[in-house]
Amino acid sequence: MTDAFAAGPGPMISLLSPEGERLTHPEHDWLLDDDTLRATYRDLVLVRRLDVEATALQRQGELGLWAPLLGQEAAQVGAGRAMARQDHAFPTYREHGLAWVLGVDPLQLLSLFRGCDQGSWDPAEHRLHLYTIVIGDQVLHATGYAMGVQRDGAVGTGDPSRDAAVLACFGDGASAQGDVSEAFTFAGVMNAPVVFFCQNNQFAISAPPDRQSRVPLYRRADGFGFPGVRVDGNDVVAVHAVTSAALDRARRGEGPMLVEAFTYRMGAHTTSDDPSRYRTQADVEQWRHRDPLVRVRRYLERAGAVDAAFLADLDAEAEAFAERLRADLRALPDPAPATLFDHVYATPHAQVEAERAWFETYQASFASEEAH
Repeated sequence: MTDAFAAGPGPMISLLSPEGERLTHPEHDWLLDDDTLRATYRDLVLVRRLDVEATALQRQGELGLWAPLLGQEAAQVGAGRAMARQDHAFPTYREHGLAWVLGVDPLQLLSLFRGCDQGSWDPAEHRLHLYTIVIGDQVLHATGYAMGVQRDGAVGTGDPSRDAAVLACFGDGASAQGDVSEAFTFAGVMNAPVVFFCQNNQFAISAPPDRQSRVPLYRRADGFGFPGVRVDGNDVVAVHAVTSAALDRARRGEGPMLVEAFTYRMGAHTTSDDPSRYRTQADVEQWRHRDPLVRVRRYLERAGAVDAAFLADLDAEAEAFAERLRADLRALPDPAPATLFDHVYATPHAQVEAERAWFETYQASFASEEAH
């Protein structure tokens, strides 16, 4: 990129310009053919529609909260498409695009933010841990899981169907948390097969990166003994290529790596946030010209890989998708209060069951009082 997105010192890997022009890089090449990129563009469009619809539903009182990902679609979709079937990912609370790629029903995401459950997808089936609200916790969890993969002998065997890696997602704000530094330490010392995937969206709620680190975030890896790289987080082709290489490296047993996806959060931190208090509209507009969806569409149009009919069909699919989300969300039943005790542990636990019994008795006492 000519201006490196005003990213400060350090190289930035990019393979697709904001104008949709194909770029080259000495270490990374395109891994997505036009057919796959067309399917990837569909992912980007539907993930954005999910985000826009969820934000509107929260404003209408249908969700308690929503963490928008507007502008970060390419980072998440590109990373998700880089994962192998045996890889596992640990998300924050904003990885809706990653969840989509890994096959989580978007209604399950909305159900979580509506307060109907605490995360209802099966982490083993989807290779995606449940959302983590505590900032940075999931990075330690991911490192521990990667150390377990290592001890199970599923690293460096040369068997592409067995060797596994772990993707640990976090943001620039979490990078300043102690949990992340501890995870870096363990991963580096143990040579764990984990890729630390940092979406630097420029704001830890309201604090910019220069309030969090004296150096570019990808260089933090140097002090822990493993490599770091910065990729254009609005370029789905580059994110896919770089993350694929990092995951391949981890599966071969060559240890951890830090990927900083340099992107921008176009929306609010959450729907309770007012971003106009800490950034200017001019900055937002500057990044709007680097829209990750627009650059893919421009490339596909230039390559003759999409036509007006394809785009019209995709728009219609997005409309039907949004309509289904609205209807299915509003049809969700309120959960029974005692389900709060479900899934605390993987197997029955005596103390939890005792607390459940007490709570159910307490709830029943209200019905007895009303009867009298």
